[in-house]
Amino acid sequence: MNFLSHLYLAGNSEGLIIGNFIADSVKGSSYKDFSKEIQQGIVLHRKIDAFTDSHPIVELSKQRLREKYRKYAGVIVDIYYDHYLAINWDKYSDVELKTFVENVYSIIKENHSILPLKSVQFTRYMLEHNILLNYSKLEGIEKVLYGMSRRAKFQSNMEHAIHDLKEHFTLFENEFAIFFPELQQYVNDEITNSLIP
Repeated sequence: MNFLSHLYLAGNSEGLIIGNFIADSVKGSSYKDFSKEIQQGIVLHRKIDAFTDSHPIVELSKQRLREKYRKYAGVIVDIYYDHYLAINWDKYSDVELKTFVENVYSIIKENHSILPLKSVQFTRYMLEHNILLNYSKLEGIEKVLYGMSRRAKFQSNMEHAIHDLKEHFTLFENEFAIFFPELQQYVNDEITNSLIP
């Protein structure tokens, strides 16, 4: 899953939100350098990624893209799924998307001093382009895919993936609608059963 989904799944806990936000910038056991709640957020992010990457419905979405985008198919599906979360937001939250996004931005800014460098750099980009809110627009997804393509180490062709989203829009949306409630249940169980000792 991509940023919007991770932050939504973190719930109302500030520590879980920050941990989910910075997790990709925290390698190996260095997550132990943070407070316990942020550690839990990082662990939760990793568990969400593992659950998503191994899920058969997500695999269907990735297969549709793999011939064109190879190893980047999963990255693209993550971005697509954030779009479906954004456009169906009222099915999953009683809080308006704009309000949720503003609250997340506020929490991230308040914790700026503890963010890893890569997260600081992404925060500037995220705030400047209002990435989280713009996941609800196809133009926003197109910009994200273009930006990801520019930052990829190898030729990814991700800048063209907006066309695949439009072409197979309903298929991807139906797969998201099946998968996401299962992910929600998994996350709820993980949080209930304690994420780390």
